[in-house]
Amino acid sequence: MKILVTAVLLLVTHFSTCQHKPILDEPGVEKRTELLSIVFRLAGNSEYSSENFKLYTSRIEEHYAPYKDHALIKFAQELREKHGVGYDAVMSMAIHLDDSLNPKVAFTETVPDERWGKENALKFAGLLKRFYSETDSEKFFTENQKLYKEISKRFLPVYEHLDLGWYKNFYGKEPNENFVIVIAPGNGGGNYGRSIDLPNGKREVYAIMGTWKTDTTGMAAYTLESHFPTLLHEFNHSFVNYLLNNDPEPFRKNGETIYESVKEKMRRGGYGNWQTVLNEALVRAAVIQYMKDHGYAEEEIQKEITEQLNRGFVWIRELVAELEEYDRQRQKYPTLESYYPQLAKAYGQWAGKIDSLAEAVNQEKARFQSLGEFRNGDTAVDPALSSISIHFDKPFAGANFIRPGEDGKEFPDFRNMEYSEDHRTVILDWVLKEDTEYQFILIGLSPQTSAESPNQDVEINFKTR
Repeated sequence: MKILVTAVLLLVTHFSTCQHKPILDEPGVEKRTELLSIVFRLAGNSEYSSENFKLYTSRIEEHYAPYKDHALIKFAQELREKHGVGYDAVMSMAIHLDDSLNPKVAFTETVPDERWGKENALKFAGLLKRFYSETDSEKFFTENQKLYKEISKRFLPVYEHLDLGWYKNFYGKEPNENFVIVIAPGNGGGNYGRSIDLPNGKREVYAIMGTWKTDTTGMAAYTLESHFPTLLHEFNHSFVNYLLNNDPEPFRKNGETIYESVKEKMRRGGYGNWQTVLNEALVRAAVIQYMKDHGYAEEEIQKEITEQLNRGFVWIRELVAELEEYDRQRQKYPTLESYYPQLAKAYGQWAGKIDSLAEAVNQEKARFQSLGEFRNGDTAVDPALSSISIHFDKPFAGANFIRPGEDGKEFPDFRNMEYSEDHRTVILDWVLKEDTEYQFILIGLSPQTSAESPNQDVEINFKTR
């Protein structure tokens, strides 16, 4: 599912790294995912139109611009407009193809994704092979091999920071999946966790990581602050999603009650049903548990909790406490799967008080007031401006609260974050470019005037002169 980029400003503290047996290969760029990203960039999908990594996206434009009217691109546009094919559905198609762009498994009405449908998926795959040949894509990928190798090298420290052994220990099971980290330099801020069930009974689980930061030379930059939290999140999905998929009924009634209460916010985040929301909640609680188990500072843990509250997971504190209860009783509950009946009971309690939990969060949260240096929507911002001040109505907890927008506009190159003495203002250092349209989103921090929708995101837009 789509995972939006929210880890841009998280300050990761030091923790001990456990030795572990690798259960996945080192990350790299894959032709399949990159080709699908390029196709839907040409089709005009905003989520695949980022130019943050200009050094690379300009190469895409140079090579593929003459083919924007190709039959495949027109079909991709039709799929988006009529069937909503975009975001994770695009990456799901990519991982269901082999290196020769043939289906790895039989396509059905729901494989690779229900938004495709069997007939459209097969037609698209056929057109894709034609597109690859007629656009000389082999030449494009060959010419960029050196760049892809450098990108993979730069991502390596993020991969090496991940304690893969924790997943087995916490969930109490050996993974039956083949894990794959794919770096997607053309995806901008889009990160996706998708999987494929293979004919041999194995699953391949993908963490497809976008590229939204560059260094002073324009080369892709992958840092612990910007990419590690998203990677940590993605791998939890492999151990979580199948549990609810196997037996949803004990959770259905309470899940539907909770979803009805938070659906406005969840839909804006791309989570369209109760089952997806419960999976997301458990993954996010597991991330917090990982932080606790690896000695993160209490301030960092509270930032993560605050972020999830702002995102609409208003029962996250209770869910984290439930995971801690599970971990205290591992002799009785050796796996999280064995604890699922207890978790189902807990959801009964939370569903009964979901509105009061939401109201409590709304009362305690800080709300956006204004920008310090210019007005939202300003079209003549000085590119020499070195920082932006964001004012709130009460002390701000310092949560990870910014993500890129989805309109294809530039995401500011944020460098540092500080607080005013009263914590009601956040000061963000950045580097801006001339004559550039920028956009970023404040997550769940709607202004004081939004009394009826207190959990709305705030969209910040401006243009430099």
